[in-house]
Amino acid sequence: MKSMRVNEHPVLGNIEEQQGVNFYFNGKRYIAYEGDTIASALLASGVRTLRKHEDKASPRGIYCNIGHCFECRVIIDGERTVRACLTTVEENMKIESNATLSPTSLKGGSV
Repeated sequence: MKSMRVNEHPVLGNIEEQQGVNFYFNGKRYIAYEGDTIASALLASGVRTLRKHEDKASPRGIYCNIGHCFECRVIIDGERTVRACLTTVEENMKIESNATLSPTSLKGGSV
């Protein structure tokens, strides 16, 4: 898939001057750049669906991108409520969607 990344920006600089960071989303390897959030790295890679709605199973992705809506929740090391728009990618980070979670698996836990 063609990258959706902005390669040159008057404020952020040139992407070619930044260090690449490997990470995994649902077992597939992607490349981010230093300072990328999970959301920005996945968007740049063409990934739009980060999870499924717990009741309706409709796809959810990045909505507000400023940490208010919680639509971009992903799982990192068993923690289910990590917001992709606020979390910086780290080398070899393993990120999972919550697409396999059911409403009953979330009862009693945080959503």
